[in-house]
Amino acid sequence: METYVILRRNGWRTAEDLAAAAERSIAEGEQMPDEVAWIRSYVLAEPDGTVGTVCVYQASSPEAIRKHAGRAVLPVDEIVKVADTVIVRPDPVPAATV
Repeated sequence: METYVILRRNGWRTAEDLAAAAERSIAEGEQMPDEVAWIRSYVLAEPDGTVGTVCVYQASSPEAIRKHAGRAVLPVDEIVKVADTVIVRPDPVPAATV
């Protein structure tokens, strides 16, 4: 499995829509554990008031990510393979989880 970043711009109108999408993503991911694993997401406050995400996944291929997204009804604007990870500080503790 390789690590990928998935950009989903303006994917949801509200945080509630995103929460529903996260539930679908988890359920579909459980159906294909050898192909995709959701690691984390950063939620984006888009300029137009919608919500986007930058998601980190481990996956067997970009096609597996697209298959998962299709089954979970998730947008995919861009998939980029991660070459390396540089950790300067740990992620901040989230104020709230989705």
